[in-house]
Amino acid sequence: MKNSELVLVTGGTGFVSMQIIFQLLHKGYQVRTSLRSLSKKKGVINTLKSQGISSLDNLSFVETELTKDDNWEEAMKGCKYVLSVASPVFFEVPKNEKEAIKPAVEGILRVLKFAKKEGVKRVVMTSNFGAVGFSQTDKNIQTTETDWTNPKEKGLSIYEKSKTLAEKAAWDFIKKEGEGLEFATINPVAILGPSLNAHTSGSFNILKHLLDGSMKAVPNIPLNIVDVRDVADLHIRAMKNPNANGQRFIASADGQISMPEIATFIKTEMPEIAKDTPSKTVPDWVLKAAALFNARAKEGSLLLKVNRYVSNAKAKDILGWSPIASQEEAILAALQSLIKYEIVK
Repeated sequence: MKNSELVLVTGGTGFVSMQIIFQLLHKGYQVRTSLRSLSKKKGVINTLKSQGISSLDNLSFVETELTKDDNWEEAMKGCKYVLSVASPVFFEVPKNEKEAIKPAVEGILRVLKFAKKEGVKRVVMTSNFGAVGFSQTDKNIQTTETDWTNPKEKGLSIYEKSKTLAEKAAWDFIKKEGEGLEFATINPVAILGPSLNAHTSGSFNILKHLLDGSMKAVPNIPLNIVDVRDVADLHIRAMKNPNANGQRFIASADGQISMPEIATFIKTEMPEIAKDTPSKTVPDWVLKAAALFNARAKEGSLLLKVNRYVSNAKAKDILGWSPIASQEEAILAALQSLIKYEIVK
């Protein structure tokens, strides 16, 4: 299946980007991907080959960074669509919050500026549920794409804050300077599912902490989960569907699941790796009390309050999207990846 349309996917080594590239190549698209260093090109090629992509004639690479203008013109040239997936990730709490958030905001604005300049038809941005639902605490009302997180929300992580401010900046650019550039966002909840290599998403840390003995008791935090294959599929649908322009789409499997339920699920389905998985639950009041003194507990305390009655109806109705994986299937596939790539023993 050949397709002459050229798609730029930013951040080609990423967990979500890799899955999107994999699906686009399967569908016959011409794909260009940006890397911070072309030294990482071989890893992308080896991963795709290991997943059965025999011909890589449709794949090309360009070296770019979100923080610099260099090569973005070249990256966009001839592209009909841009999937802006790359975003800074914080492995530790940054000392300077403003400096940490700056690359996320400036990065998406740089992508939009060069996309407009090079005549790209549509940009689809990977945002986050953290930009949608972290201020919606009424558990009797469904959280939808009309909701926005308040960036000044107490306990909001730097990552969620950066995603919120970056998405707001992007919509503002489209409104004031877009001049016909089409735009949509995908706002995924915690992303699990199978990894194509040893590189996983930040959400895998939930599972790692439940397996490695670092957690003595599990906080009763409710979560929404989505499979990475469904996230990639949703990006491609939002890229192609005329009705997606100007829209946000929450990417979530149906329903919700709590961390204690995930712990029980692991012990039931994969007891061989669950010997250090805790059985005790942290009482909510303990987490709330700890939030007065501890930044990590403050984030956890916010997560207790977040409404997880989340709607994925918009993606289904407008894009004809339907998750191929339930939350449990996404968790199981993630666990299998952790074992396959020896991330956990």
